[in-house]
Amino acid sequence: MISLPAAPATNWPLCLFLGLSTLAYPSKAQVKVHMPAGLTTLRAVEGADMVLPTWYTLEGEKFVVRPWEVPLVIWFLEQKGKKELKQVLSYINGSISSNPGISLVHSMPSRNVSLRLQGLQKKDSGSYSCSVNVQHKGHDSKTVELNVLVPPATPACSLLGVSHAGANVTLSCQSPRSDPVAQYQWERLSPLPQVFFPPVLDSKRGSLKLTNLSTSMSGIYLCTAQNEVGSAHCNVTLKVTTGSRAAVIAGAAVGTLVGLVLLVGLVLLYQRQRQGKVLEDVANDIKEDATAPRTLTWSKGSDTLSKNGTLSSVTSARALRVSHAPPRPGTLTPTPSVSTQPLPSPSLLKTDGASPQPVSPSPGGISRSALRRMGAVNVMVPAQTQDGSLV
Repeated sequence: MISLPAAPATNWPLCLFLGLSTLAYPSKAQVKVHMPAGLTTLRAVEGADMVLPTWYTLEGEKFVVRPWEVPLVIWFLEQKGKKELKQVLSYINGSISSNPGISLVHSMPSRNVSLRLQGLQKKDSGSYSCSVNVQHKGHDSKTVELNVLVPPATPACSLLGVSHAGANVTLSCQSPRSDPVAQYQWERLSPLPQVFFPPVLDSKRGSLKLTNLSTSMSGIYLCTAQNEVGSAHCNVTLKVTTGSRAAVIAGAAVGTLVGLVLLVGLVLLYQRQRQGKVLEDVANDIKEDATAPRTLTWSKGSDTLSKNGTLSSVTSARALRVSHAPPRPGTLTPTPSVSTQPLPSPSLLKTDGASPQPVSPSPGGISRSALRRMGAVNVMVPAQTQDGSLV
């Protein structure tokens, strides 16, 4: 920014004197200040340099400086919106005084009094006046308008609203600095390029209204802020989701809860199965380590089948012991049980004239040969104790 200090107090009396002398002798004025024909307004971009071309002449003389010619040159600035003149440069008595960034193009003394402005800023805009006074030759001045333009600064893009299907949103774009005022243009870059126009687009405010959103409207949206001296860009990504945000959050919460319940159930089931397996293994270990019983209990007087399918009479151990021992007087010999099928009596056996062979008696009153013919087999019966247990 170029600051423009006030003119020194010693210059104002001289300027006043020169002005009064010009008014007192208008017919003798021979100084003429020039600028390019038709040049009334200049435009420059902020940050650039600018030269205000200006020179003066004396009527009837060549464009050369005479040795006796001592000009007095002063440049003034009237900023826009202000009615105050500020001195920005002066050349008086061979000495130059100026504000930072302001200088004369040519060394003095010279009739070319063009002004150079460096590093222009917005506040340097305004009306520049050059006043030239030559002693005994009169006074003259010229004015030129300078407009410093500012390209748009990088805008800020934002999204207003909730971007779910069926809703409405507004894309906003604003540049903090721009002179002249920037115009805005919105377009979608991907997945499908699209350019927007009014009424959905407000090129002055930089807003874009999107209604009844759908998933196909998702993408990257680019905003361009532009004026006659430059442009700047920003973008925003629009992602349209199905369902409201609250529904999505609620669904996520419910899904998480259900997942936790299932996880706890699986853990409990696993522990239960593992516990049952442990108990089963313990039971199997107990069975494997158990000692088999050394004796078996048999019911007295039970019948068993022989290997060839015939029913053999098995008496208790006590009866067998009695059968092997001589019968006591007054006791009865127990008769073993037999099958219900009629058995041939040994007394009915016939021979071919031969005398019957004596049949050795077997326990129970039936001979061994008869039992063998009936298909009986020898059975070894284990001995029993008095309480009926097998030994």
